[in-house]
Amino acid sequence: MATKYLLIKNGTVVSSPTSVLRAPHSDILACDGVIQMVGALAGSALVQAIPAAELTVIDAEGAYVTPGGVDSHVHLAQGAGGVTMDGFETGTRSAICGGTTTVVCFAAQERTDLDVTDVVARYHAKAAAEGGTYCDYGFHLIVTNPTEDVMERQVRQLRHEGGISSLKIYLSYDNRKLSDAEVMSVLQVARSEGMTTMIHAENWDMITFIIKQLEARGQTDPYFHAVSRPPLVEHEAAYRAICLSELMDAPILIVHVSTRVARDHIRAAQTRLLPIHAETCPQYLYLLSDRLALPDYEGAKYVCSPPLRDSMDEINALWEGIANGTFTTLSSDHCPSCWDHPHGKKLGLDERTNVAKFSKIPNGLPGVETRLPLAFQGVVDGKITIEKFVEVSATNPAKLYGLDKKGFIAPGYDADVAVWYPYGEQLKPGATTFDGVVVANEKLHHRGDYTPYEGMSLPNWPRYTVLRGRVMWDRDNGGLVGAQGDGRFVKRVGNMMKRERNVWVNEWRPYENMP
Repeated sequence: MATKYLLIKNGTVVSSPTSVLRAPHSDILACDGVIQMVGALAGSALVQAIPAAELTVIDAEGAYVTPGGVDSHVHLAQGAGGVTMDGFETGTRSAICGGTTTVVCFAAQERTDLDVTDVVARYHAKAAAEGGTYCDYGFHLIVTNPTEDVMERQVRQLRHEGGISSLKIYLSYDNRKLSDAEVMSVLQVARSEGMTTMIHAENWDMITFIIKQLEARGQTDPYFHAVSRPPLVEHEAAYRAICLSELMDAPILIVHVSTRVARDHIRAAQTRLLPIHAETCPQYLYLLSDRLALPDYEGAKYVCSPPLRDSMDEINALWEGIANGTFTTLSSDHCPSCWDHPHGKKLGLDERTNVAKFSKIPNGLPGVETRLPLAFQGVVDGKITIEKFVEVSATNPAKLYGLDKKGFIAPGYDADVAVWYPYGEQLKPGATTFDGVVVANEKLHHRGDYTPYEGMSLPNWPRYTVLRGRVMWDRDNGGLVGAQGDGRFVKRVGNMMKRERNVWVNEWRPYENMP
C-alpha cells in the first residue's frame, strides 16, 4: 500500500492550549495518519520530493486549524425502541461533520448485569453490527451494581485488557443511583487503577419528593420538569460528590454542571487542590428554561437533566467557569430522543387525553454535531480565547480520559484536525469568505427530527474534518466524504491530569500501605 501524506498549509494552528502558530511557520505534514512535522514546510525540498499521487494538500487560507474535537460525553445505542435516536453509524457521522474526531460514549451496566466485561462486549458488537463508525471512539463504563466481583476483578480487567480508563456513576434515577457507600467503593478501585470517575450529581430523593407533589396538583406540563429539579438539587449533590472524593482522595469529574453555585463549590474544591474536575455543555450556555413552556407540547424537546436554568446569570457564570479554568471539559451530553416517536419525546404525552406528564419524557438533547460551532461562537463573542476553546473541547478531555494520541497538533499525535473558515481579521486578499451558517435540522447528520438550536446563526463551522490524516468532511465539496468504518476503537491509558494527593481527612486510610 502506497504511503499517504497530508499537508495543511497557510493556517493559524492552535496546536495546544498554550501554542498558536501562524503562517508560514504553521504547516502540518502527516504521514499515514500520524503528524510528522509542524513548521515552514509548504515549499520545502522535503514536501517537493513527495510524489503528487501520494500527497493531499489543504490550503487553510489563514483560518484556524485546531485539534479534532474530543467529545467525552456521548450516548449512543442506549435504550430500546428509539428512545436514544442515534446509534454508532448516525452518531459518529454527526460528530465528524461537526469537527469531532473522537467520541467517548457509554457501555451501560444494568442492575441485572453481573458481568461488565460482557456489557462492554455487547457495545462493541453493536458498533460492529451497524457497520462501524465515522470517527474514533472509546467507552466509559456506567456502573449501577458495583459488586465486589465487578469492581475488584472485572473493572480491573477492563482497565488493563480492554483499554477502558473511566467509570460513570449516578446519584440520581431509581435504576442507576448508588448509595454513598457504593460510590466510595467505586472511587476506591478507580483511584488504584488511575481511572477517572464521572458523577451525575442530582439529589434523587429531593426530585422524587417534588415530582410526587407536582403530579398530585396536576402540574405535569414539560415546564414543571425544571420546577422538579431546582438548583439546590444539583448544589447538594455536587457538594456531596466533592466530599466523597476528598474522603477517598480520588479524582472525579462532575458532569453537565448547570449552575453558578455548583460551579463555585467546584472552584473552592480546586482551590484547596482537590482532584475535582468539571464539565459543562452547550445547552447550558445558550438555552433557558422558558423553552420548556412552549405551547403544544413543544417544550418536551428541551427536557434534559439537569434542566435548563431560568436566568442569564447562570449562563454567564458557566462561561466565566470555562474562561477561568473551573471547567475541565466542554462536552455535548448527546443523549437525544426523536420528537415525533411514540418511544421518544412523545412518550410523555397521552394522545387520547392530550395530557402531558413531564416525568415520562425521556431526558436528553442532541448536540454532538453542533458542540464545536457553538463553542466557537464564544470565541467570536470574546467570552473565551481560541486557546481555551481547544483546551476544553479537545486537549483536556484527551488528557483526562487517557487518549494519549489525541488532543494536540504535534509530531507523534494522530493527524486529527478541524480546519475552520477564515473570518474577521484573519481574512486575507483572495481568501474564501464565509457568512456563517443558520442551524437547521435538515442540514445536520444525526438521525433525529429536531435540534434545540434550530434557526440559530453561527459565525463558523468546520470546513474540513481530518481523521488520522484522512479528509472525512469537506463542507464545500460534497460534505461527508469519508466512509463508515474509517473510525476505530481506541484503547486508552490512565488519567493524565491532576491525580490523588495522599492527603487524608484523619488517621483512617482507605488504601493499604498509605502513609
